Amino acid sequence: MREYATQMEAARKGIQTEELKKVAAKEHMAPEELLPLVAEGKVVICANKKHTCLDPQGVGSMLSTKINVNLGVSRDCKDYDIEMEKVMEAIHMGAHAIMDLSSHGDTSPFRRKLIKECPAMVGTVPVYDSVIHYQRDLNTLTAQDFIDVVRLHAQDGVDFVTLHCGITRKTIDQIKNQKRRMNIVSRGGSLVFAWMCMTGKENPFYEYFDEILAICREYDVTISLGDACRPGCLADASDVCQIEELVRLGELTKRAWEQDVQVMVEGPGHMPMDQIAANMKLQQTICHGAPFYVLGPLVTDIAPGYDHITAAIGGAIAAASGAAFLCYVTPAEHLALPNVEDVKQGILASKIAAHAADLAKGVRGARQVDDRMADARKALDWEAQWACAIDPDTAKKIREERKPEHDDTCSMCGKFCAVRSMNKALAGEHIDIL
Repeated sequence: MREYATQMEAARKGIQTEELKKVAAKEHMAPEELLPLVAEGKVVICANKKHTCLDPQGVGSMLSTKINVNLGVSRDCKDYDIEMEKVMEAIHMGAHAIMDLSSHGDTSPFRRKLIKECPAMVGTVPVYDSVIHYQRDLNTLTAQDFIDVVRLHAQDGVDFVTLHCGITRKTIDQIKNQKRRMNIVSRGGSLVFAWMCMTGKENPFYEYFDEILAICREYDVTISLGDACRPGCLADASDVCQIEELVRLGELTKRAWEQDVQVMVEGPGHMPMDQIAANMKLQQTICHGAPFYVLGPLVTDIAPGYDHITAAIGGAIAAASGAAFLCYVTPAEHLALPNVEDVKQGILASKIAAHAADLAKGVRGARQVDDRMADARKALDWEAQWACAIDPDTAKKIREERKPEHDDTCSMCGKFCAVRSMNKALAGEHIDIL
């Protein structure tokens, strides 16, 4: 029998869990350093006690920036085998979390397969599954129906759940009166908003938050407080709806911590570059240092097909300014369900953004691989460069397709290569160019 219900309670009791020890080792920290950060809620270790194959990760602004990958079937793309192929590719590429956002069919088998086989953190959005699980129209569902699905996901072993707790009936008037350009673009947030409009009742995830906390405490599920009012275009960034919801999420964070339930807070969205850093600092203040989990932010609205790049730009700024967790964005964002190649491109863009931010923040160990790459380039050691590369297969393919005449150069510079010339000059050797 465990002496604690959650990772947070263990840390507050001074207990070093096996998960905490593993996370500390990955982050080049002593467990004694990590323990108070978990106790304070500044780091979360999303680890449902029923997810037995989990390779635990820590999420916090002072740790290496983590990457989440969204997957799942839809009515138009129903093949779970393809989704599992995406999961395996994501794990192979180093994703730290998989969110199952399935919105069609019987979702339980796929979710349970993920929990059984996936070593990454697994997250879900229970409000999506509520309509599917009961096979009833949204307006016929009760508050208890929504809460029962949260329990179902916790029992299945989900490590974190996104719950849109921060919008209330007051939000309905705000959305109507503020005249947002894009209204609500959060899928889960729009469902909760629609349910409130149709039933005239309060948001069940807000009204029955204490009951949800009891479920999360029982299974050690981390709550990811969803940002229903995240901006869906630059024009809506940092508006009243977004900021007031953030204030409410700060209040809910404290209530969760009182029950030893771990919390992440979700953030924007679409946002101009010059607003990102300020938003990260505002969240840290309002939400008491709880880890911030951001989608992008996407720094322009006009790049469909390239939104993995717009998100990586914003993600690098966000993580360097305090965000802890980046939700990847693929080239298919706003257009279609991503295929396997889209998933790969989204992960690569997010990993580059995360690593760039870790370098800027001075995260322990982050510079080591860059320094090894510099040494490998200086020595013109191509195999050592592949070992350091974030995507060695692509790097090898480019070099192989455009082979140089001489192995100690590339086809860009040939014998004009500055590295080659300097190595020879410093060694007192003749430098042949022609």
